[in-house]
Amino acid sequence: MRRDGVSPTMKDVARQAGVSLGTVSKVINGLPVGEEYRQKVEAAAKKLGYQVNSYARGLKTNKTYSVALIIPTLQHPFFAYLADEIAACLNRQQYRTMLMVTYFDPAAEQKSISLVKMNKIDGIIALTYNPELDVDDNLPFVSIDRHVSASIPCVSSDNYAGGQLAARKLIELGSKRLLFMRIGSDVYSEVDKRGAGFENYCRMENIAYESVILRNGDTLEPFYRCMDEHITDGRPDFDGIFCNTDHLACRVLTYLRERGVRVPEDVQIIGYDGILDFGTDRLYCSTIVQPVRQMAEAAVNVLLNQDLKSMPAHLSLPVRYAPGGTTRDEGPRPANT
Repeated sequence: MRRDGVSPTMKDVARQAGVSLGTVSKVINGLPVGEEYRQKVEAAAKKLGYQVNSYARGLKTNKTYSVALIIPTLQHPFFAYLADEIAACLNRQQYRTMLMVTYFDPAAEQKSISLVKMNKIDGIIALTYNPELDVDDNLPFVSIDRHVSASIPCVSSDNYAGGQLAARKLIELGSKRLLFMRIGSDVYSEVDKRGAGFENYCRMENIAYESVILRNGDTLEPFYRCMDEHITDGRPDFDGIFCNTDHLACRVLTYLRERGVRVPEDVQIIGYDGILDFGTDRLYCSTIVQPVRQMAEAAVNVLLNQDLKSMPAHLSLPVRYAPGGTTRDEGPRPANT
């Protein structure tokens, strides 16, 4: 607020930042500008308490400055983390986030898209499982982890490389009989490449492995039955497990310990996601870490690109391995111990 009690204007921000009015306008409207100028404008706006009039801005640009985020659930830590990072990135671009949670319901995913069209939202970032999802060609849309169509960009981590990295780490750390465990959608997506990368690396290294695959909604009994079949007197005949999510890895870890199997002494476990414990910021297990913040930024930047159709069909971002106490390399004890 100015000393005279009047709300600050763009001219006030330009004067405070020592830049032109045009530069302020570009920053506020999310247009390209030098990083030094952007920082000056943002600092000046914050100091003066300048608030963007989103309604007037929208009338001028024919935009609502709102983006819909369609996500299956917020109960899974990875989805919650991704949603938070996408909302934060949109906020930095002066966009609002309309969150839609579908609970893995294909019909709810399609209905969400219809609601977005009715409300004239500027675009959609979505993580969906509907194999027949109908998306209007004129609706800006970016998919996470799944190729919806040739015209819709997809952003993901490098799942295939992540699966290979998990296999390589287990083998390097002494495992010789491996098990891959996956639970997920039966709709093919980039996530399926985790298992493909793992199995391919095992074949290249001539390492014995077994795979157990379940769908979302199935019980974990087939996993537990498989493990029981391979455990005699508390000693398993497999010594390395790769789970396609950290959530699954934690459940497997608990089950093995209840049966007297030592982790990581008898069996090493690697998950996928890089989920941190809320209270300690420790990993729940050794894991392949997804670059969630970079994925969110990539999805937002692609969606807001003025020439969306010119963007690459797939952006695959690199992953990394992090020890979390369930492998025999050096690392902190997992968060759930």
